Amino acid sequence: MELIQNTPDLSAYLAADEVIDHDHPIVREVAARLAREAVDSYAYARLSFEFVRDTIPHSQDSGDLRVTWRASDVLEQGTGICYAKAHALAALLRAEDIPTALCYQKFDVVHGLVAVRFNGAWHRQDPRGNKPGVDAQFSLDGELLAFTPEPESNEMDYPVLYAEPHPVVLSVLKAAPDRPYLWKTLPTAL
Repeated sequence: MELIQNTPDLSAYLAADEVIDHDHPIVREVAARLAREAVDSYAYARLSFEFVRDTIPHSQDSGDLRVTWRASDVLEQGTGICYAKAHALAALLRAEDIPTALCYQKFDVVHGLVAVRFNGAWHRQDPRGNKPGVDAQFSLDGELLAFTPEPESNEMDYPVLYAEPHPVVLSVLKAAPDRPYLWKTLPTAL
């Protein structure tokens, strides 16, 4: 699948905004801590991915009722669904000048992940969090995502790489008072 930037301006994939708030002190502190452990930007990207995947539980898996959507809130509260975890990873990567896009897959509901740009190409990564039957890994040598769509089941990868969260995804996150409500309103398509 060919990934398509929704804007040709690569600097858009480095920008901070209300959601990917990589200028926030919490994001800066976590980024600085991870950067001290990394020998280069590739190692930093892997460490950031593993940090979000492994230390921030997916709220559905952990039973956490809180809904987070802003990267700094995800890091501060230590919880989020796939979209929120993707926002946190994007913020950590952008904090260290690694172009990062948000991207999506369609299953029963829309699933969120990121793509990082290395060596002139985009590479999708899924920080959702591993559990039995889910083993996502950081890779630039082929995708090792949490889920693989089955086209015969009407599942798909959306090819568009967004510089900002998709408006449908963001509006659902912002409107949800808790995760049970969110689960009833998750988008089924973009």
